[in-house]
This record gives sequence, C-alpha cells and structure tokens, in this order.
Amino acid sequence: MTSEKPRVVITDFINDSLEIERQVLDGVATVEAYDAYDERELHGKIDSADAVMLYHNLALSAETIQRLQRCKLIVRCGVGFDNVDHVLAGQRGIPVANVPDYGTEEVADSAIGMALALTRGINFYNLRMRAQPDPWMYHVSSPLYRQRGRVFGIVGLGRIGTATARRAMAMGMDVRFYDPFKPDGYDKAVGVTRVESLQQLMSESFVLSLHCPLNEHSHHMINSETLNWLPMGSYLVNTSRGDVVDTDAIPAALEEGRLAGAAIDVIAEEPPSAQNQLLVAWRDPDHPAYERLIINPHSAFYCEEGLADMRRKGAEACRRVLSGERLRNVINEM
Repeated sequence: MTSEKPRVVITDFINDSLEIERQVLDGVATVEAYDAYDERELHGKIDSADAVMLYHNLALSAETIQRLQRCKLIVRCGVGFDNVDHVLAGQRGIPVANVPDYGTEEVADSAIGMALALTRGINFYNLRMRAQPDPWMYHVSSPLYRQRGRVFGIVGLGRIGTATARRAMAMGMDVRFYDPFKPDGYDKAVGVTRVESLQQLMSESFVLSLHCPLNEHSHHMINSETLNWLPMGSYLVNTSRGDVVDTDAIPAALEEGRLAGAAIDVIAEEPPSAQNQLLVAWRDPDHPAYERLIINPHSAFYCEEGLADMRRKGAEACRRVLSGERLRNVINEM
C-alpha cells in the first residue's frame, strides 16, 4: 500500500488550473488552492497541510498557525512577509520563506514609470485634456521641472530599491537613500549617497520612493507630520507595503501643495472600501487628487513572466522541504 502524498495548499490569489505548481511538485505532493480572502475561510482546510503557499489577499495569524498539525514550511509568495506570524511559526518549528527576487525589475520599472507620469505631467495632461480641452496648451500643468540633477530619494535600498536607484541614475537624477540596516560601503558600490535620517532624506527629495518592508519601525512612517519634511511641490511614490503610508494624510498634502503628486500602488486594506478617504478624494473631480493622484491595484509586481516566476519559485521551495533539501530565503528563527 502506498502512503498518502503530502499536501501543498495555496491559500489565496491563485485560482486557475495550477499547472505551474503541479509541474514543479509532480510526484512529490498534491496541490490545491482555495482563493480565500479571509483566513476564516481556511478553517478545517489547511490544518493537515504539509506546506502552505501564501500570497497577499489574507493573513495567517497565530490562530491559524496554531492549528497546523504537520506543516513543514510556509512560503510567502512575494517579498513582504508582514501578513504571516513568522515569529510564532518559528516557535512551533515551522520555517517561513519568501520569494525575494521574482518581480524586482517590474516594481522598479513601475516606481520610475509612476514618478515620470507625475513629474512630467503625463497623468495630469491626460485627465485635464479629456475633461476640458480648452486651452489645448502645455501651461495648464505648469510648473514642471527638469529631472536631471534633482534628488530622487529612496527609503530602503534592498533589491528593488537598488534597481530603482539605477534607473533614476540613468535619468541623471541625484539618488540618495535612507536605510539604517544597509551596511557601510554598499552606497559606494552602487554609486548613490547615503543620508543618516528619514527627515534629512525627505527634506532633500524632489521624488520620494518607498521600498522598505513593513515592520514596527516603518508602520505609518509617512504621515501628516513627516509629510511636512518634504519641500513644497514634491512627489511621493509607494510600491512597498500599504501601511508604510498613512494614506489619510495624502489628500490634505495635495490640497496644500506640499505634494504636487502621489502614486500609490499598495493600500493597507485591499480592496479598499468605498469610504477610504484616499479614494474619496481621488474620485472627486473638485479635489486636486483627481488629477494629481495615481492609484493602482497592487499591480507593480505584475507581468506574465514575473507572475510565473513567483508561482514557480514558491512551489520549488515546497518541493525542497518535502524532498529533504536545504531551504532558501528563510526569514524566521526556530
């Protein structure tokens, strides 16, 4: 009699034929997906899983992790891992791994694209000319300024932050960063300037681009108080994690001109409620956010190749643990 194959469970986000995962795990494990939006939907479904693949539509709290009976690995199929209680998982002997390299180019491209759409007036012109094409003239978005030589500030110089820095450097911008966890000398290797505080970076930035993880240090790092550190007429881009920014502070900063524009790819609650203050302002034709705010649905990572990479790499992590191979990209201690 053959023993039952291990179970790999995909909690959320993926709801297709699972061809990628099944190909990687062929002969090693069965694969099933639940496309859940709340961890309560997983009750009784993942308790006996041998490995769990988690995306970003829900969180795995202590309550769920406590019920895992034989789990050997939780894979956060993405870079950030704030939506899984990795500390408790480690205490229970369950490693948590992420997929840190699947969408580096795409997120960096998106950050630069969003910045250019704001600073070159591309988004503004498109909306203004469609709504009221008279006058059909460049000056409706004045003033706009040359990019070369202006400061592109980056918070978090990890893989994506570094890729974004290189792109901004290619545009001739003066790239500076704040990252207290980056070792000395990395700035010299990349060719960018380190600053010693968030306040200093923000006070110097024409564009501020966020690429840091979400933790106790970065939660609401950008808020109504810290936004005042930016020069008048600056730009904010967030492609990191939603709760790094208190988005309720953005509409007022746009109204007073502290922000000339903002681009937000990630929001704390996804999908956001219709009452979200950021969305209310964004949808109001009489609010500056209507023309000066870009909101995307957590899509900066997306391209067909990147999505396939993320899925394959997550499944490969499960295959490694179930085959007794050495794990990679483990982010917790046991």
